[in-house]
Amino acid sequence: MDRRAFLGGLAGGLLAAPFAAEAQQAGKVYRIGLLDYSAPDAARLDWWSAFRQQLRELGYVEGQHISFEPRWAKGDDDRLPKLAAELVGLKVDVIATGGANAAIAAKRATSTIPIVMATSTDPVELGLISGLRQPGGNVTGMTSIQSGLAAKRLELVKIIVPRASRIAILWDETNPGSRLAVHETKAAAGTVGLTIQAVPVRGVATLEAAFATLVRDRPGALDIVPSPMLFSHRQRLAELAMKHRLPTVVGSREYAEAGGLASYGADYPELFRHAATLVDKILKGAKPSDLPVEQPTKFELVINLKTAKALGLTIPPSLLGRADHVIE
Repeated sequence: MDRRAFLGGLAGGLLAAPFAAEAQQAGKVYRIGLLDYSAPDAARLDWWSAFRQQLRELGYVEGQHISFEPRWAKGDDDRLPKLAAELVGLKVDVIATGGANAAIAAKRATSTIPIVMATSTDPVELGLISGLRQPGGNVTGMTSIQSGLAAKRLELVKIIVPRASRIAILWDETNPGSRLAVHETKAAAGTVGLTIQAVPVRGVATLEAAFATLVRDRPGALDIVPSPMLFSHRQRLAELAMKHRLPTVVGSREYAEAGGLASYGADYPELFRHAATLVDKILKGAKPSDLPVEQPTKFELVINLKTAKALGLTIPPSLLGRADHVIE
């Protein structure tokens, strides 16, 4: 059985009894706002399920000790300020965010309610915190450090498509974290002998035009910079890449599961579980400013062998042996 499915199927009985008893005596039901830039599709809900499961394991029974207020922007930046304001108006105890845009919107909406990022690219550069060890202010959480993984994804391209000399980067220009990742990828390209062509998109309506540019310029491979908006349309991205026979490397396993060629990045459900432990610490009295922002410790290499065969590519056995998951 898949480890993620196993975790998701656990009953809520793994509770920390002393804390549960204490919470019942206090009669406090904590309200947790969940602000996500993306849409509530199955994979995204899986990440938040890992967050909720971790809280259950820490002793929080939904309806008795804790309640959730989910808000989904569905990739629309204009919705985020309103959704963040709604959560502030509800006087939630903590706001947990998914995506850099959501964290930025939450911080703009409140300087007092604790904010826990479940994922964000370089929160220092984005102005969300003062430093990883001492965040300052009301924001802490996890960073997915996608930009720091750019060089490894380029190395992956060189192994899978050794003849490639030019790679296109498809990125969401509405996502500030994606801009950082593009800069990092360009900086890393010279070390592996690659030329980079950045192709921005702004919403799903621009995907067709972006791929028209890719078809015209024919790069050797495509690196998709993960963002909540693109995540919501990963199936369409995989279909377009296959249609135009573009080998695609991305930063999370869900893209490879949707039909992309390969992915290398953080284990996102694990990030959301760690975010839940930070929420627990805050509910028990810790200040966000005193909780260091954590970086991922677990990374996944996923190869879609079915896609490789369809593209006529041979994956070296050495790479397959290193993969955490091979899709056949």
